[in-house]
Amino acid sequence: MTDSLLDTVRRYTEAHSGQDGIAQTPIPGLTAIRVASRTALGYAIQKPLACLVLQGAKHVTMGKQSYTFAAGDSLLIMADVPTASQITQASAGVPYVSLVLDLDPAIIAELATEMTSTQEADHSPVRFEQTDAEVADAALRLMRLLERPGSIPVLQSQLLREFHYWLLAGRHGDSIRRLGLPNGHVQRVARAIALLRAEYNRRLPVGQLAAVAGMSPSSFHQNFRAVTSLTPLQFQKQLRLIEARRLMLTQGANASHAAFSVGYESVHQFTREYGRMFGLPPAKDMAAASGRIHAAA
Repeated sequence: MTDSLLDTVRRYTEAHSGQDGIAQTPIPGLTAIRVASRTALGYAIQKPLACLVLQGAKHVTMGKQSYTFAAGDSLLIMADVPTASQITQASAGVPYVSLVLDLDPAIIAELATEMTSTQEADHSPVRFEQTDAEVADAALRLMRLLERPGSIPVLQSQLLREFHYWLLAGRHGDSIRRLGLPNGHVQRVARAIALLRAEYNRRLPVGQLAAVAGMSPSSFHQNFRAVTSLTPLQFQKQLRLIEARRLMLTQGANASHAAFSVGYESVHQFTREYGRMFGLPPAKDMAAASGRIHAAA
């Protein structure tokens, strides 16, 4: 990992990031992040991505698997999966800095037809490894395009393609390759997940989800769990709880309003499941979040 990439990302985030430290770039799917303190646990349903950590450290949990990755490491998420994450090493003088790129199935599919597969695929949806020099170099050249905006429309496509190529050439290449198979299990499950994301607040029978994925209900259930580590019902439940927490944190919604907004029919059930997932019931969780905000102010 070169210091030049760290310097370039830091310079961009210092100029463009919001209060949350996130700086969206004009290049589709490319996000730079700079955070100057440790964070509380954050919950999200992640999409396939590659995260290059340039400074600091972050801890990510998915199901029963946990990963701590630091400067020089890359986190690869190869399916839509729920994660709990926390920046564990960051300060005003030495902030956490990372670069995130959404993985593009269309680019992966195109490259996969031109590359020879020589590895045995690891089907875990989350992996981490040391960042290859070629990946870091492609990332640096992508970031440098931002300093010359006129070059972005001309050069971004080939550099995005190169970035994906080096990921595919790495030791998790065959796992990433599955994202590009249009009729593979990952993409079929992804079609059902897109429906779950769009309509998480209503009941979606497994039969309907299986039909969207083009599978029988039993095959869909098996493949959904293999890809996401969750059943469809568990996945939808986590989607609902994460959205409810967002409504309470960002819009000041109370627990009952948040519960009904995301599709719960019982506030008691919502409160019980919320506490099971986030460790505290809604009111106490919001009070703790408010305390952290005031402490940081």
